[in-house]
Amino acid sequence: MTRRSDIAWTLIGLVAVLLSGYLLYEEVRNISLAELTDSLLAIASGHWIAAALATLGAYCALAWYDRIAMLHLGKRISWWFITLCSFTTYALAHNIGASVFSGAVVRYRAYRSKGLTPQEIGILIVFCSLTFGLGTLLAGGAVLVLKPSVLDRMVEIDPWVTVGLGSLLLGLVALYVLGSWRQFQPWKFGKWHIEYPRLRIVARQLLAGPLELLCAAAIIYFALPPEQNPGYLTVLGVFLASFSLALLSHAPGGLGVLEVTFLAALPELDTADVLAALIVFRALYLLLPFALAIFIVLGFETGQWAERRKQRS
Repeated sequence: MTRRSDIAWTLIGLVAVLLSGYLLYEEVRNISLAELTDSLLAIASGHWIAAALATLGAYCALAWYDRIAMLHLGKRISWWFITLCSFTTYALAHNIGASVFSGAVVRYRAYRSKGLTPQEIGILIVFCSLTFGLGTLLAGGAVLVLKPSVLDRMVEIDPWVTVGLGSLLLGLVALYVLGSWRQFQPWKFGKWHIEYPRLRIVARQLLAGPLELLCAAAIIYFALPPEQNPGYLTVLGVFLASFSLALLSHAPGGLGVLEVTFLAALPELDTADVLAALIVFRALYLLLPFALAIFIVLGFETGQWAERRKQRS
């Protein structure tokens, strides 16, 4: 069943990539390489630095996900090890795609070496996903309430509907906080059950979850030209929508999905400028971490192999 599911999601991701690629081609076929290069060169050095710092902030927030999960489990592992494990996990998963390689294998190999049981690692993975989900609900709900016009860029909808949807998302977050405060019954996932965390853990989740998304969206915001820039809240709203679509499509790295969504939602900006900003995002948030993650995995596996060989001798 699992193998069939993996194949199905892989096919869905492939179809999403092909469809997005076709739509993207229709949007950019009249753009020359020179125009795209000019847009990249037009990004000020200060904006490159700001985008790089935003990338660092995003991956620090992702490492915080794992740290918070460790606090929930009552385990103590060094910040450095958690940071490397989290960085590698997300760098691989963001690029390869959840349908093919979710990052669970990396976490399992790393945390087993620190004595965590398979059940504890499973809870940690679900807990990190929950933190991300809470961050998406909180950030998305806040954007829809504060700037209802952002959704109108993608679908025609009345502002009161947008505000109502945002309020619903925020209400779900409030319900989770209430469950933690009143200690509702644990969530059950097959043989695992996850208890509502303590309020101080929830407070950390509600900071770390949105922080990663705010920083990731800031990479694109800083890479866009100041002229006709729609503003950070708009960029954040479009990023949340495109990132959610990318996750649902299971397209590796949201390939094509991010581009099509941003081009459709930011018509006031030149197409080449939008594509340049997304190239910066992919380079800093996806490709560079992916390259570093490969070296980290190779180093870890080499160390594990050497240790096993030493024990046998």
